[in-house]
This record gives sequence, C-alpha cells and structure tokens, in this order.
Amino acid sequence: MLADYHMHTNYSNDSQYDMEKAILKAIDMGLDEICFTEHSDYGTMGNYVVDYEDYYQGYLKWKEKYKNQIVIKFGCEFGVQMHTISSFQKDFQEYPFDFIILSNHQIDDIEFWTYKYQEGKTQREYNRGYYQAIYDVIQKFDDYSVLGHLDMIKRYDKHGNYPDEDVKDILIKILKHIIKKGKGIEVNTSCFRYQLNDLTPSHYILELYHQLGGTIITVGSDTHEEEHVGCRIQYVYDELKKIGYDSFCTFEKMKPIFHKL
Repeated sequence: MLADYHMHTNYSNDSQYDMEKAILKAIDMGLDEICFTEHSDYGTMGNYVVDYEDYYQGYLKWKEKYKNQIVIKFGCEFGVQMHTISSFQKDFQEYPFDFIILSNHQIDDIEFWTYKYQEGKTQREYNRGYYQAIYDVIQKFDDYSVLGHLDMIKRYDKHGNYPDEDVKDILIKILKHIIKKGKGIEVNTSCFRYQLNDLTPSHYILELYHQLGGTIITVGSDTHEEEHVGCRIQYVYDELKKIGYDSFCTFEKMKPIFHKL
C-alpha cells in the first residue's frame, strides 16, 4: 500500500501542476491512494485561499474518471493563525473533507519563507516562537487531521538546525495534546528536495511522538510539480518501521484508517 497524502496542483496559489496530470503520474508510479491538499492561508498579502467550489468540482470530476485505477481523497492544507481560526472553522463546515493538514506558514501575517519573521530575533526566539504558535492554535482549533511538516522552520533557518532538544519541552506539549485529541502528524518528503539533513519532522521528533504513544501518521510528498509525486514514500515507511511504528494512516471523512507498514 502506497499513499501520497500531501499534494498541491494549480488550485493552489504556488503550483501550476494540472490535477489530472498529477493523478496520471501517481497511477504510473503505482500509488494506491492520493489525497489532494490545496493551500488555504488567510492573513497573507492578498490571502492565499483556494477557490473551494472550483477545487471540489474538479476533484469530483477526476475522482469519478479514475475510480477504477486509484483512490483519490479530498483534503486541504490549512495555514492557521490565531486570528484566522474562525475563517477556517467556517470553511471546514462547508465541504466534505476527508483530511486536513494543519500547518504553520506565518505568525502575525509574517511569513517564514521570506525570512521576515526571523529578522531581529535570535535563533532561539524564532524557533520557540514558531512552535509556540502551533501550540496556541491547537488549543483553540480542532478541525484537522494531522500537523504538517512539524519542524518546517528548519527550511528557513540561516543559522542551521536549532537543536530539537532545546525545544523538547514545547514539542512534548504539542505531541501530548494531539495524541489526547486523536490527531496525528505527517512525514513530509520535501525534506529531500530542500536538501535537509534529516526527515521532516526529524527522527528525534518522530521517536518522541512514538515514545509518547502517538500512532496516527501520514506520509506526503508536498507535491507542487510532477517530479515531486510519490517522492521517497516507501523509504519513509521503512524509516518509520525502524523507529518502531507498525502502521501508517490514510483518511476518510476525517477518520484515520490504519495500514500495516
């Protein structure tokens, strides 16, 4: 069983990849299931929010056409901030999502990828600020399945990796909370194209989640282009087995389905 559970197409603001081509690529690679997770981020300059209706109708069209070749699920990636929670709660109620990734792309409408958030802060301050923002949101927002690319801040750290051990206290708070709430985390294989020196999240975080009793875990490529589809999915399954996991998840109607690794 191979499933890519983080895919963007031209319904997202940062991708031009055609949805049907993504499906055909997944079929060609032998994937059994995929989930589209188009971007929605309120509060950015101009707001990066998917046209939900257009996206949903496109999804239904291609799901029907390829129903005998691959399982296709309907998801979204919510980039939630404290002041945008109500907008996402409303969005979630309007469509029959199978799966929601909760991500942190910005704080106070200041994005990480531009390095604006990091400016004027020590490495400790912006790393702890990033995780604290995630923790604050999940205290107030429950309409999600997994936390996406949990240590994403490492992509945008000019000072190199900040030690996971130095944020262990807040990581434990985050992971204990999501376990209690029946949520999970994803492994995001974009780490390979960003040439990071570890998985996203790191082995340290994956081991910590496992030690705390976490079992809900998905794997996704964060596809934006054809060469991203299905990237190193089996490799990650093998790494999860080494850590001690015995299953990974797909989702249907926001409920996890466990598959043996």
